[in-house]
Amino acid sequence: MWKIMIITGLIFLIMGILMFLMEKVKLFPLPGDIIIRKKSFVIIIPITSMIIFSLILTLILNLIFRR
Repeated sequence: MWKIMIITGLIFLIMGILMFLMEKVKLFPLPGDIIIRKKSFVIIIPITSMIIFSLILTLILNLIFRR
């Protein structure tokens, strides 16, 4: 149980660092990400970003938990 919690925490830490770095590099928004800007609010729906993130996370977890 503790191993899963530690790995989950490390994944969230790495995700946070990557999001911080990607914001500085200006790789986003990708084509396919939906951004709606109105006078009083902004809605961001990062469809392409979520698909890419999901693929990368799946690959990493498969490498970690491969038996």
